[in-house]
Amino acid sequence: MTTAYEVAATAPGADRRLWRRLRARPSAVVAAAVLAVLVLAALAAPLLAAASGQDPDTYHDGLIDSASGGAPRGAFGGVSAEHWLGVEPGTGRDLFARLLYGARISLLVAAGATVVQILIGVSVGLAAALGGRWADQVLSRVTDVMVALPMLVLAIALTTVVPDGFPRPLLLILVMGLLGWGGTSRVVRAQALTLRGLDFVAAARLGGSGRLRVARRELLPSLAAPVITYAAVLLPTNIVLEASLSFLGIGVKPPTPSWGQMLSTATTWFRADPMYVLLPTGLLFVTVLAFTVLGDAVRTALDPREASRLRVGRATGRTRKEKKTP
Repeated sequence: MTTAYEVAATAPGADRRLWRRLRARPSAVVAAAVLAVLVLAALAAPLLAAASGQDPDTYHDGLIDSASGGAPRGAFGGVSAEHWLGVEPGTGRDLFARLLYGARISLLVAAGATVVQILIGVSVGLAAALGGRWADQVLSRVTDVMVALPMLVLAIALTTVVPDGFPRPLLLILVMGLLGWGGTSRVVRAQALTLRGLDFVAAARLGGSGRLRVARRELLPSLAAPVITYAAVLLPTNIVLEASLSFLGIGVKPPTPSWGQMLSTATTWFRADPMYVLLPTGLLFVTVLAFTVLGDAVRTALDPREASRLRVGRATGRTRKEKKTP
């Protein structure tokens, strides 16, 4: 008997059905479109900043009012034809350009950390499931410790002891990736233990395949669906964690822009310049929400049982409406 995830991942035409199910959900389409725009804007940040005639590091002292402590001149944080979203309080740097470059850092760190977490988690989970009783016991206890550790506190401790010359985005990727793989390992181990008892794995072992070959040829394709689903959950979590570390001043260092770093400096300007608070907060909220909605849609599309429950629920709702209609 195969699992629902295995059926979804290996059945003929599974890719076409997956895209069809995703397109059938308007929320998933909207979330994917929003993320596509954000990713393209982040990748094209130099081009878009150049199109606006600005860059993220140039100071414009004439656009801030020194008498008010450095608040931008003009309405809505200094919005003008030259500065589409206004300027940064205290420095006068263009806010549109800094938001674009901040998106690059936030998305890069979150995606890189997710890749590291998935690679370590899949490796440890497969080793625990296929390595025998003692290996399973040791790796499972290590995984339990990693899950129980306070990730934010350890990340703060590790990022503060590394020399300032070390590239900060790479440091965040490594710290978040090395501390956050426990959940992935648990998911992979549970799925691998289920798959290990199925006929196709037993046939591969009888055919002389070793553990490494069984893991690579038999288990990994069937684990693709749950791993992709879990990665979609990890991404928004990592975006929030990067923003939290930068907000606390131990993430990306100035002058490199980051949404969390902008929020950290915005706390002193929320009365004088609300736009400086609302813009990075809104982008962070929209990004996390879009990733969460899309991740939920992917999970539903990859799990036929969930899709069947949704179809039954919609059919039941329509039947009840028809009965109430005179």
